[in-house]
Amino acid sequence: MPATTSPADFVAWFRSVAPYINAFRGKTFVIAFGGEVVADGKFVELTHDFNLLAALGIRLVLVHGARPQIEQHLAKSNLGDTYHQGIRLTDAQTMQCVKEAVGRVRLEIEALLSMGLANSPMANADIRVAGGNFITAQPIGVIGGVDLQHTGSVRKVDVAALNDRMDFGEVVLLSPVGYSPTGEVFNLTLEDVATATAVALDADKLLFLMDTDGVTDKKGNLLKVLTIAQSQEVLASKRKLPDDVALFLPCAIRACEAGVARTHLISRHTDGSVLHELFSDEGIGTMVVESTLNTLRAATIEDIGGILELLRPLEESGILVRRSRELLEREIDRFVVLEHDHRIIGCAALYPFPDEAAAELACLAVDGQCRDRGYGEAILNHMISLAKAQKLKKLFVLTTRTAHWFIERGFKESDVAELPAQKKSLYNFQRKSKVFVRKI
Repeated sequence: MPATTSPADFVAWFRSVAPYINAFRGKTFVIAFGGEVVADGKFVELTHDFNLLAALGIRLVLVHGARPQIEQHLAKSNLGDTYHQGIRLTDAQTMQCVKEAVGRVRLEIEALLSMGLANSPMANADIRVAGGNFITAQPIGVIGGVDLQHTGSVRKVDVAALNDRMDFGEVVLLSPVGYSPTGEVFNLTLEDVATATAVALDADKLLFLMDTDGVTDKKGNLLKVLTIAQSQEVLASKRKLPDDVALFLPCAIRACEAGVARTHLISRHTDGSVLHELFSDEGIGTMVVESTLNTLRAATIEDIGGILELLRPLEESGILVRRSRELLEREIDRFVVLEHDHRIIGCAALYPFPDEAAAELACLAVDGQCRDRGYGEAILNHMISLAKAQKLKKLFVLTTRTAHWFIERGFKESDVAELPAQKKSLYNFQRKSKVFVRKI
């Protein structure tokens, strides 16, 4: 947080990230980044973030690339860089350059991950890095009449060995090479190793660090969340996609289809992008998921704690009437909740008065960090649908502070005398809540 942040803001920020810290502990994340990160000298900052994730109890598998380093070695050796249908042809001489480049990059990464600078965010942290022959590879073979020789693909991931290393508290570092049972070495792609490893481990998250901010729409606006179906539509569209999006988005789809919960495409150029993406609601890149993150459903008794957290600030400010846990438990069947990524961010209750074909909308609340995103209106529309299903003709609300919000959505100010008789008898004249009614 900035030095000018007030104590109250700092506490609010820290509380906002606490649920993520709790949820991520013990989870497995696979993070892939190209050799450009190391070549550009930007890996030091990224190292601090990786060390922080490991210190928070996250099981980390890091997958690095080495494309610029390989190209540099090829140039020094006066060897051409040959591609066939977008795949590097790796002959014996090229494979020797690949080994040298990958080995050098890996040693540099391990050294930086072991760094304990006094002024670094993770000073004196004891982070151990594990490596090994975790990836079994096979040759790609002949494509279009061309033998790609030592270019391979992932055949098998040694899940047991990877889990053993992570159970021991080590960060696993994978390079873009694999080994055959006969002792051959194959040149692999960063995205193939990362995706196959995430799928094999049933990882909770797969992150790709790339040159662009993520996936954008036709107007250039960043798309924060994409389902598998929406991602496939992006790829099927005829518009020109950035090279890294065209490369990594199919991998994100493949991972999510195979059971990886979330795949993130984020920029490598933004300092702290990994932390921003993981520990904030909005994130900083594009997240690919199997289906929509938002779920609007009937509340259950297990949701009481989340509902209380939403209502408490509004009750303390006098916007809502205070409700006890016992009352909420008795009336839980009146509530709906809006979940975002398994976290309750909104709620509302519907109290029908069937004799007068009316219903009260109560306890409409949205998490303060998630406002201005249309969630309140989505909940309202859902409650209107529920009221219509009960053949009710009007919806009313009692409010002291949010009159304009309801007016903008078709409610008109009314009088206490227009309330259903039962509700009228319970009206609190000391609060002087205004009555707004909408025909449905």
